[in-house]
Amino acid sequence: MKEIMAIVRMKKTGVTKKSLIAAGVAGFTAVKVLGRGKLVTDPQELEKCKAKLLAMGMDEFSDARDTERLVTSFLDGSRFFPRRLFTILAYDEDVPRIIEAITNANRTEYGIGDGTIFVLPVTDAVRVRTGETGDAAIW
Repeated sequence: MKEIMAIVRMKKTGVTKKSLIAAGVAGFTAVKVLGRGKLVTDPQELEKCKAKLLAMGMDEFSDARDTERLVTSFLDGSRFFPRRLFTILAYDEDVPRIIEAITNANRTEYGIGDGTIFVLPVTDAVRVRTGETGDAAIW
């Protein structure tokens, strides 16, 4: 038995949920989290990201200094990103199929920030209502 923890973009929550259901996942938990991934350190890439984010964040109601401060804090690592954490318990043989479903639902063309998946061993599980243990507790 394995625990799969997937950290994904907030905007990908719905498509991830649908992908997990389509992959036959019996149940999962999703919670809002804040975190940081690997920082982009290439100065040219940072400038491209900054220009893109500034263009997206500016409108007639925005203050240019506030917007630039917000964008800079995202890019320099001083600010957390909102994300969604999915937790799934699965049989060992189902793990590759579930990882593929999560990956397909969350891969973007942005080149950064698509998420991370962790797979951990689970020694036991207990269903509170019935007292079932092991595989019977998760399916």
